[in-house]
Amino acid sequence: MITSKIIANGILRALAVILIIAVVLYFLYEIQTVIVYLCISLILCLIANPLVLFLKNKLKFGNSLAATTTIILFIFLIVGFILLFVPLIISQANNLSLLDTAHLQSQFIQTEQSIEQYFNIQHVDLNKVIKDSKLTSMLDFSYFTGFINSIISFMADMGMGLVSVFFITFFFIKDQEIFKAQARRILPDTNEDKILNSITKINHLLTRYFIGLLLQLTVVFILYLIVLMIFGNKNAFVIAFLCAILNVIPYIGPIIGTILAALLTMISLIGQDFQSQILPTTIYVVIGFLLVQAIDNNISQPIISSKSVNSHPLEIFLITLISGITFGIVGMIIAVPLFTMIKVILKEFFPENKIVSTLTERI
Repeated sequence: MITSKIIANGILRALAVILIIAVVLYFLYEIQTVIVYLCISLILCLIANPLVLFLKNKLKFGNSLAATTTIILFIFLIVGFILLFVPLIISQANNLSLLDTAHLQSQFIQTEQSIEQYFNIQHVDLNKVIKDSKLTSMLDFSYFTGFINSIISFMADMGMGLVSVFFITFFFIKDQEIFKAQARRILPDTNEDKILNSITKINHLLTRYFIGLLLQLTVVFILYLIVLMIFGNKNAFVIAFLCAILNVIPYIGPIIGTILAALLTMISLIGQDFQSQILPTTIYVVIGFLLVQAIDNNISQPIISSKSVNSHPLEIFLITLISGITFGIVGMIIAVPLFTMIKVILKEFFPENKIVSTLTERI
C-alpha cells in the first residue's frame, strides 16, 4: 500500500537526484576550459600515436624521450605556422605604407558623384551631417583601450592554453600505458574487453577522421590557391593556406576565410583603379571561393562525416551547433571527435539501450 510517507520519500529522492545532476552540470560548466584542454590533449595524443610508436619501435626511444620529441615537433609546427605569415604581414604593411591617400580620396569623391548622378540623388555633405549630429561628441574612446586590453588578454589566455595543452599531452603520451592499466583496475574485470574494444574502435575511427580531414583541407587549399593565382595575387600560397586552415572550424570557418581573402585581395591591389581593378578582382575571388566551398560542402564533407566517423550529417550539424554554443569555436572543432568517442563507449557499455542502439547503428 502506497502511503503518504512513501510518496514523500520518493519526492525527496527525486529532488535529491535533480539537485545532484544540477550541481554536476554546473561544476562541468565552471571547468569547461579544463575539459576543452583535456579533449584537445587527447586528440593530439591520438594524432601523435603513429609517430610515438615509430620512435619507440624503430628508434628504440623511451617513453619520456618519445613524448618530449613529439611535443617539440608540435611546437616547431606551431612556430613554423606563425612564421609562415610574417611575409604576408610585411607585404600588406608595405602596401598600406605606399598608399596614396590623396588619390584614394579623389577616387572616392568621383565614385560618390557617379552614384549621385546615376541615381539622381541630391548631394549630401557628410562633414556637415557629422558636425550637425554631434556624432564625435558621443563617441566613447575608452572602447579603443578596452579593445587593446582584450587583445592582450586573449594572447595571454592563448599562451596559457598552449602551455596547459602541451603539458597534459606530454603525460598522456608518456604514461598512456599506465593510464590504461589504471582504468582496468578501476572498472570491474568483466568490463576489460569492453574497454579494449572501445579504445581500438576510437583509435580506428579517429584516425580515419583526421586523415579524411587532412585530405579535405589539402583539396580546399589547392582549389583556393588556383583561384588566387588566376587573379594574380602575390601572396596566393599563404592566403590559400590560412583560409584552408580556417575550414577546420565548421560552417563559420569558410565564411571567415572568404571575408579574409577579399580584404587581403583589396589591400594587395591598393594604388590601382577601384572600379576597373580592385572591385572586379575582389568579386571574382569571392565567387571563386564560394564555388570551392560549394564543392567542399557537397563532396568532401559528406564523405568525411558518413564514411570516416559513420555519423549522419544532421547529427554532425546538431552536435557542432550545441558544442559551439557551449564551448565556442574550440568546441566546434573538437565536437565530431568527442561525439565519436562517446558513441563508441555507449555502444560498448549499453548496447541494449534503444536510444544508444539507434544512435550507434552505423558504428
